[in-house]
Amino acid sequence: MDLRQIRYFVAVAEEANIGRAAARLHISQPPLTRQIQQLEAELGVTLFNRTPRGMETTAAGEMFLEEARNIRSLIEQATERTQRAGQGRLGRLDVAIFGSAILDVIPKVLLAFRTRYPDVKVVLHTMTKAEQLEALQQKRITAGFNRMLAPLEGIETRLVATESLLLAVPAGHPLASKETLRFRDIEAHPIVLFPTGGRPSFIDRVIHYCQESGFEPEISQEVGDAVTAVALVASGFGVCLVPSSATTLRFPGVVYRELAEVPSGFFVDLSCIYRTGDRSPILAGLLEIIDEFREVVPRHQNPSPPQPSP
Repeated sequence: MDLRQIRYFVAVAEEANIGRAAARLHISQPPLTRQIQQLEAELGVTLFNRTPRGMETTAAGEMFLEEARNIRSLIEQATERTQRAGQGRLGRLDVAIFGSAILDVIPKVLLAFRTRYPDVKVVLHTMTKAEQLEALQQKRITAGFNRMLAPLEGIETRLVATESLLLAVPAGHPLASKETLRFRDIEAHPIVLFPTGGRPSFIDRVIHYCQESGFEPEISQEVGDAVTAVALVASGFGVCLVPSSATTLRFPGVVYRELAEVPSGFFVDLSCIYRTGDRSPILAGLLEIIDEFREVVPRHQNPSPPQPSP
């Protein structure tokens, strides 16, 4: 039995006439009659009673007609789902996230993706940079989002956004009262750094900025992420350089200040990482969203950060 025989049987059963069914199927009557006879022989039952008026389904024929329609419906559904999966509109997207990016940029990208591809299940995984790279190589995730990525064989990067850097300071701190801050103003104050873990990281970037400006930073704490870093700033552990996305963290007692006379390259990129040669249509859809998002968001924007009350 094949799908063609099922299609032929349904046409004959619905038309109740070989001639009309043949016309509907755009074939001649003899091959259609042979296909029905072969189907009956294979099933070992009589599907039709031949009458002067045409073809009447037997009890077995009625049962097979119901099942044949179910089979046809399942095939149509399978065809549609397969086509949608091939177009990246059905399936699962496993994405790794980490750090301050999840506070602003990435949720907007993922929301745009979910809106465009509502039948793709988006699953988020919190992973460090090293964990993301390992998961990509093992094909446990489709993409990851991170910063400060050194070139690595087999891994591609797609720029998502370039963020300016601001200084998080306790509301009662002497630097909080100044209208204009220079980068060297932080020299005399302890600084909280993040994230710990795989290097190079944002920690190395901040230390480089300090050294380029002619001083070694007084490091108060090194912590795992921006949330912990800003929480320590609120508790008086020091000041902290953060990407602009981290200014959405509205900790009581923390204000954010822009800096003037900054070192060269005073910004940080956020990138999407994925496997080289990955032809997944779902990944292609995500990268398309990222490219559109990057066109809308200026690369070196300096937003007016929120200033929570002390």
